[in-house]
Amino acid sequence: MIIPFEYWLHHAIFYLLLVSIHYIAGLLVIHRNFKVNYTRKINHFAFFFLPALLSSIIEYPFSAVTFFMDMVCALLFLTLLIKPLRDRSKLLFVMFCSLDRPEDRPLTLVWLYTQFIASYLVLIPLLVYFESHDMLPLLMIIIIANGVGDGLAEPLGIRFGKRKYTTYALFTKEKYVRSYVGSACVFVTTFFAILAFQQYFNSTQLIVALITIPILITLAEAFSPHTWDSPLIYAVGGVSMMSIVIFL
Repeated sequence: MIIPFEYWLHHAIFYLLLVSIHYIAGLLVIHRNFKVNYTRKINHFAFFFLPALLSSIIEYPFSAVTFFMDMVCALLFLTLLIKPLRDRSKLLFVMFCSLDRPEDRPLTLVWLYTQFIASYLVLIPLLVYFESHDMLPLLMIIIIANGVGDGLAEPLGIRFGKRKYTTYALFTKEKYVRSYVGSACVFVTTFFAILAFQQYFNSTQLIVALITIPILITLAEAFSPHTWDSPLIYAVGGVSMMSIVIFL
């Protein structure tokens, strides 16, 4: 299938905006002592919600090919930030500063790379299944849980989270901190996301979904490795959603 011109135009504008946001966020870190925990979430929201905003202006037909190209583009974008390239480019160095939490060094990009790949490996079969069973809108519930709930969890947890707990991370023995306020944010966001898509459930399914899915996704986020929330949220949310729709 030939990828339409609208796709390339959409993504050219998206990545131009994404580079600008990362650069401005990096300047805030360098010159204004902004916490990277906050600028990472600015980047997070930009990555999740700019495509939807642009799609309302520049539409293109979704397909397996465009989905695959989305994955390739995201990984290429991260590749631009590897040390040999950012050491030779002030633009890339400043952009990287908006992502590079001190506590994540030297594994910042390793964790981002592996999380992206794992997320797509989970999303692809979910996308195929949900689309083949006319359930595609329900996939937005777990995307919102991750994009909004997990996106807000860290900054709100830093600002308001007095009670904290620890989690582990891949490739290191270091322990990392999460907050109960952040976990509550994931729970509340998931609960209201289900309500927003309640027309796709029958009454029994809706009640069970409201009781179980927010708890399961919150636990998935809480027990996932540091920076590796997304694939576990997608996997647990997707499987629980499928189970409810299939068996109820």
